[in-house]
Amino acid sequence: MGRWIGIDYGGARTGLAYTDGAAMLAFPHRTVPTAELMDELKRLVKEADCAGFALGIPNAWGVASGRAMTHSSEPILAFRTELEKQFPELEVVLVDETNTSEEALKASIQSGMKKSKRSKKGAVDDVAAALIVQRFLDERGRSF
Repeated sequence: MGRWIGIDYGGARTGLAYTDGAAMLAFPHRTVPTAELMDELKRLVKEADCAGFALGIPNAWGVASGRAMTHSSEPILAFRTELEKQFPELEVVLVDETNTSEEALKASIQSGMKKSKRSKKGAVDDVAAALIVQRFLDERGRSF
């Protein structure tokens, strides 16, 4: 089957996560500068069999209908096009990322992450990416 890679795309930095090989569970990977994102994705795809990408986008349903674009929608959609060019054999799925940053922060607090670490920029972006790919897995599981 192959693992899925979750992406919490941002202008300056991007959170990454991936699933296990059976695509059952999501794990935070790391946060990378967006300028280095494509190199890190190429490395992850080479490292293990990959089924595709779960790319977070705010208000995915509104974006799909063309009625509710946000300030970050265009850069994310442009990145999706780049992903499809770089990895034409892999599926790229847009996943609603509404509230994932807040959920990631709560999860970090519950796991005991110190406030000083949480306050660093990008500290929870990889956790948000894990939530994005887990949402994808949960939705996909309901559709089968």
